[in-house]
Amino acid sequence: MIETRRPRQQWIGHVVLGLLSIACIFPIYWMYATSFRRPADVGAASLVPWPLSVQGYRDAAHIIDIGGLLLNTFTVAGLTAAGQLLTSLFAAYALTRWRFRGQQLAYLLFVGTWLVPFQVTMLPNYIVIVQLGLLNTLAGVIVPMLCSVLGVMMLRQHLQAFPRELLEAATMDGRSSWATLWTVVVPNLRAPLASLAILLFITSWNEYFWPAMVLRHSRSVIQLGLEGFFSPEGTDWSALMAAAGLACLPVFALYLVLQRQIVSAFVRSGIR
Repeated sequence: MIETRRPRQQWIGHVVLGLLSIACIFPIYWMYATSFRRPADVGAASLVPWPLSVQGYRDAAHIIDIGGLLLNTFTVAGLTAAGQLLTSLFAAYALTRWRFRGQQLAYLLFVGTWLVPFQVTMLPNYIVIVQLGLLNTLAGVIVPMLCSVLGVMMLRQHLQAFPRELLEAATMDGRSSWATLWTVVVPNLRAPLASLAILLFITSWNEYFWPAMVLRHSRSVIQLGLEGFFSPEGTDWSALMAAAGLACLPVFALYLVLQRQIVSAFVRSGIR
């Protein structure tokens, strides 16, 4: 009886997962399908765009500087993710490597900042950016975002399960704490670091509100550049979908490169 239920439950589970996968993939497919339609067929309901046309991509390249906007967005997302990864690694390493008075309280206060909505901190951050003269610059988008509580929490979880025998062996071998971090800890945390890196990169890549505040006049990133396709005369949907499709390609490429490490890290986190 139990043997007959298990295949049925597995079959139901596979069907549900398949439907969820289709629901997730279909909007992406529709975006690219619309980008390859002719401007006259952009409202067509057919699943397969035919005849194919690259006019949307030509119009997108004509309306906005896609290459420059993607480069700026990649720079902002890359530097932000790298900064967050580095500060998260240092903080998590310090919180797990040493024991000091008030350690738990410091961690709780740090985590508590995660509960503060961005709308509360955006005005102080904006005033600091103005006083530093970073308004309408890419640095103004990057600097206030160089710390991530989520990154500290994830890396602290992995470092707490890190074998202390390896750290003690490195100390007995005469390595400093700094050398131990880069020669022992980091090589063994490649999978969690890779998964966190892509998570931070995607979060920064999709961020709209803060860049919209800082880059009010320049619109130097692709999230703001897409506004160029909206006008009182109407929206060029084919060009808009083409630009949006191009904006997604770096994220897809990053995921394909780091796919193995990402899956491994999430599986280990789930087991833990």
